[in-house]
Amino acid sequence: AVTPAQRAEAQRAALARAASLGIGTVHECAGPEISDEDDFTGLLTLAAERPGPRVFGYWADLVEDGKGAARIRELGAVGAAGDLFVDGSLGSHTACLHEPYADAPHTGTAHLDARQIAAHVTACTEAGLQAGFHAIGDAALTAVVTGVRAAADTLGLARVRAARHRVEHAEMLTPETVAAFAELGLTASVQPAFDAAWGGPDAMYARRLGAERAATLNPYAALLRAGVPLAFGSDSPVTPLDPWGTIRAAAFHRTPEHRVSVRAGFTAHTRGGWRAVGRDDAGVLVPGAPADYAVWSTGDLVVQAPDDRVARWSTDPRSGTPGLPDLTPGEALPVCLRTVVGGRTVHVRPNE
Repeated sequence: AVTPAQRAEAQRAALARAASLGIGTVHECAGPEISDEDDFTGLLTLAAERPGPRVFGYWADLVEDGKGAARIRELGAVGAAGDLFVDGSLGSHTACLHEPYADAPHTGTAHLDARQIAAHVTACTEAGLQAGFHAIGDAALTAVVTGVRAAADTLGLARVRAARHRVEHAEMLTPETVAAFAELGLTASVQPAFDAAWGGPDAMYARRLGAERAATLNPYAALLRAGVPLAFGSDSPVTPLDPWGTIRAAAFHRTPEHRVSVRAGFTAHTRGGWRAVGRDDAGVLVPGAPADYAVWSTGDLVVQAPDDRVARWSTDPRSGTPGLPDLTPGEALPVCLRTVVGGRTVHVRPNE
């Protein structure tokens, strides 16, 4: 129903919107289940040919051998990851659970099992390609860590860890699967806006799972304590492109024990995104790093952390901790004045 011209215009508008919000890099999670090859390659071409946010593309197709990996590369993808569905979503009762939903007599839908996951991770690792999956429910995440561990048993743990495979959403984690993410070097590519929209004791998550299980979702603090690489994103258009709102949602998580400091959230939404594509030299303002930055209009800079003891220590001048915008709910979020990508200005806020 959408012509190529309409699609290209929508892609231009989306990239322009990202640039206006200070976003310099986009991860496009595409695949045969949710788009098509022309959509994917068209976006990569468009982003490469005009000033704007750069795009790293993931193509969510199972890889079984070197030929499959070559096809992923032919499309211009950096990995066979993104929305490679292990399960569905909580809202539609299709996230795959160990125990039935609180408001439905079933446990959701499984699209891939541990054997298929192991085969995909093994083939991708052997080809030097990043693998990844969409997994939300606890049973889906158990299948992911079981499959990745089986691949590590075949290829060696160090080799699998070095590939930096990733998991999108990773919401219904347990202490055991958090530990497995750390062991296997899996990146958790997560969306704090999900908790802001559906978390807490009386919203959608609690209706689907009951309040007790809902309170376990999106445990960002536990992931950081375990040493799991954390990358924040939006899953747009499911939740909007909103970088500072995303950090606010993590710092003021509806379940207090899952909250992280604003500084940790900022790192997850800057350097964490680069690490999720295998780059350790970007996402920071240092000599030699890619010249990507945004200029913001904001109020006073402060230090915010869930633990008041940490916050007090961090504001001590001796700590040298730089401040960030006040993201307390109700406070105005920073406004992007200019976005620069690779040394080129790609957005300037119009004079009002």
